[in-house]
Amino acid sequence: MNISPTATARLDQMIAELSDGERGWARETLASRRALLMEVHANVAAHAEEWVRVAGEIKQLPAGSPLLGEEWTSGPWAVLGYTPALAETLTRLEQGRDLLDGFRFGAAPGDRVAVDVLPHHVYDRLLLSGFKAEVWMEPGVTEGETRERAGLALRTPEITAGVAVVMGAGNVTSIAPLDVLYQLYAYNRVVLLKLNPVTDPLLPVFEAVFAPFIDRGYLRIVTGDASVGDHLVTHLDVDAVHITGSEATHDAIVWGAGGAGAGAKAAGTPRLKKPITSELGGVSPTIVLPGRWSKADIRFQAEHIATQRLHNSGFNCIAAQIVIVSAAWPQKREFLAALRAAVAAAPGRPAWYPGCELRVDGARAAHPRFEAVGGTPERTLLWDLDLADGAETAFATEYFGPVLGVAELPGTELEFLDAAVDAANERLHGTLGANIVIDPRTRRRLGGRLREAIARLRYGTVGVNAWTGVGYLTARATWGAFPGHPLDDIGSGRGVVHNSLLLHRPERTVVYGPFRPLPRSVMTGQLSITPKPPWFITNRTAAVTGRRLTAFAARPRWSALPGIFASALRG
Repeated sequence: MNISPTATARLDQMIAELSDGERGWARETLASRRALLMEVHANVAAHAEEWVRVAGEIKQLPAGSPLLGEEWTSGPWAVLGYTPALAETLTRLEQGRDLLDGFRFGAAPGDRVAVDVLPHHVYDRLLLSGFKAEVWMEPGVTEGETRERAGLALRTPEITAGVAVVMGAGNVTSIAPLDVLYQLYAYNRVVLLKLNPVTDPLLPVFEAVFAPFIDRGYLRIVTGDASVGDHLVTHLDVDAVHITGSEATHDAIVWGAGGAGAGAKAAGTPRLKKPITSELGGVSPTIVLPGRWSKADIRFQAEHIATQRLHNSGFNCIAAQIVIVSAAWPQKREFLAALRAAVAAAPGRPAWYPGCELRVDGARAAHPRFEAVGGTPERTLLWDLDLADGAETAFATEYFGPVLGVAELPGTELEFLDAAVDAANERLHGTLGANIVIDPRTRRRLGGRLREAIARLRYGTVGVNAWTGVGYLTARATWGAFPGHPLDDIGSGRGVVHNSLLLHRPERTVVYGPFRPLPRSVMTGQLSITPKPPWFITNRTAAVTGRRLTAFAARPRWSALPGIFASALRG
């Protein structure tokens, strides 16, 4: 579809306005940039109800559905957690302080340093009890270099970097706002945000939220089809591009579409000459370490993995797609039966994201022995996948929908873990996130060897008893693919976002969570008072808890905590 002359003129005018606005952005002090950020914070709080209402309509969720909790936590709550974290970084820069003063540094395998980023304050310790996150820097990066280079482009705010086009995601509603803020603050660029057509109904909300930046000429937001996006990313006055989407869309931007694009990629001659960063999803594994689990453990972790696949109807770039279990685990059959039951019993929801039926049908066509377990489109399980089969499409195709595969490997404990890490690295496409489920007893027996296995996983976020989606929600963590993808084999993308500490050369985020929820966590000696998390698809009070968490993030106060805990415990 060709873009009209009127639309072209409008887009060109917006880019010209941003080029003018860049000069104003260069003049903004750190203090004024912090003030603008907190205006956005206030606007998100003011429009959170509308944001979630519109998101629920996009995803065809009934007004009273507990699943609206997903829209609270992955929408306004995520942004409300990020803005004050980034504002704290700005305050420290303004005061000339070490950005990482008070953050604990530790060692990670392979000549790496790790920075603890969660919990950060007492509210984290209460609301995310038992959860921990750390950012591992690239091998060889020292603590001194990490401290010295933190701050990125905000170290020299007067030196701006032009106009960036952000191609917004269509699946999770906080992605585009967070990507915009990262371009503005980490890269020091003004931004033109092009919404994914799926999220076009949120345009009025985003315009209201970002009004301080729009009014000053630092941001423009547009809607439109692929021709609009193509005009923007190839515009001579656009200096950089960021995309959250599919590998195919990335390649169309970088190399061109169709046969011409394929030829350019083969020849190594990209049509896009400007910098591009990207987050593109992939085939994410969940590695289940064998151990001696109670029936309640099996049931809870089955729900956990079902959540990793079916949260947001399965339309998450970080959704688990391949579960890797030990063939030698005595409880394997019991666990897989519980996993099947959890997937089958998950709340019904529409296939709201375009192309879902085609992707599910494609998975089924390639696996005639698939099992359908209910839902619309029907949730699909692919059993007995062979990690040694080089032709297995489930390891190379991100299904982006309710399809979950299961593969087995021999061995127990370390032997199994090492084989699973090798398989995840070598057989599965992409490097965005990997999950590990391990009981406390097995974890103690493995000791430091678990951390060594984590170091070998080539993934941008690794979750241990915590879905990697928790890393996405952690403001001070980094989010993105494992570094090193070339443009012609882009995998899960290049660069990171979020990263409110503005760390230079991060490699990955590692998130840890409790193996058991309250009260079993306390009864078995775990230091965690977290019940079933609100992002679990089986949480009955997720919408209420999500709304209360969002209100708390907008205005943290001790008096709000009892209501949050009460709702969470009922979940």
